[in-house]
Amino acid sequence: MGKKGKIVILHSDVAPDASEDELDCLRQADTIAGALRQLGYDPVSMPFVLDLDQTINTLNSLRPDLVFNLVETVASKGSLIYFAPALLDHLQIPYTGSGTAAIFLTSNKPLAKKIMYEAGIPTPAWITKAGTNFGLALTETYIVKASWEHASVGLDDDSIITFSDTAKLLAAMEDRRKIIGGEFFAEAYIDGREFNVALITGPAGELKVLPPAEMLFLDYAPDKLKLLDYRAKWVEDSFEYNNTRRTMDFRPEDAFLISQLQDIAKNCWHLFGLRGYARVDFRVDKDGNPWVLEINANPCLSLEAGFAAAIELAAIKYHEAIECIVNDAYR
Repeated sequence: MGKKGKIVILHSDVAPDASEDELDCLRQADTIAGALRQLGYDPVSMPFVLDLDQTINTLNSLRPDLVFNLVETVASKGSLIYFAPALLDHLQIPYTGSGTAAIFLTSNKPLAKKIMYEAGIPTPAWITKAGTNFGLALTETYIVKASWEHASVGLDDDSIITFSDTAKLLAAMEDRRKIIGGEFFAEAYIDGREFNVALITGPAGELKVLPPAEMLFLDYAPDKLKLLDYRAKWVEDSFEYNNTRRTMDFRPEDAFLISQLQDIAKNCWHLFGLRGYARVDFRVDKDGNPWVLEINANPCLSLEAGFAAAIELAAIKYHEAIECIVNDAYR
């Protein structure tokens, strides 16, 4: 097969001694490079560095036909994630995944929640760093979360706070900011099941909703919150990592719930103007009501991740999914 063109795989600038969540970006780049070669493209990996002149000069020297955008952090900060698509827009280079506005709006989690809340999409109650309350919380348990960081960065047992007053939550947010850096907000904990729904643009440009997944929390003590935290995702010798499982096998009585989740995921796609591929994360409360936790505009494409599992169950080969994402960018 002749070469179709050069694709730069643009990824976060990750140090060799970086944390597991950041190193995963490099693993994704290697896997995608293999799929692109299988499709007949000429892939070249390149880090996005905060020295924008250097990044621009490297891109100009490589002269790519397309950029596969895997940038999740810039200078290890999730709050700068939108720099990559913004710069590519400026250079008029087509790129995969969502555009600058969608990346900014969905990566700023409190802002994304406000947009969903105002659009009537259910999302758990939350309190901003300014002390503003949104929604009605049906619990006194809150989770203090990083406003911008992905991959559950900063999410652990110390993130769990029992609400007594807003000042206590604000103090907890400030404590986390000092330890981890960046902005934080507090979100009401939804006790129940956890799901995610992936989406992809199909071969003809149509939106395809992929089979959903549920995260199972096995042998958790009654007083331990079922939470997909940093340890559950990245620390292989931890209880959380070894007792969290993904299932995509559902009972017939879950059919209506799954249909609800898929419809809400599509609504989120259109509301934020997503492109290429995405994933929407949910909690479902004890009464069967779904709540959107967050929207991942360019979710992880590692072979071990949920997106790859979803496309496999949909009978889409990995390289075919990459081709759909690339074709949507060209489109």
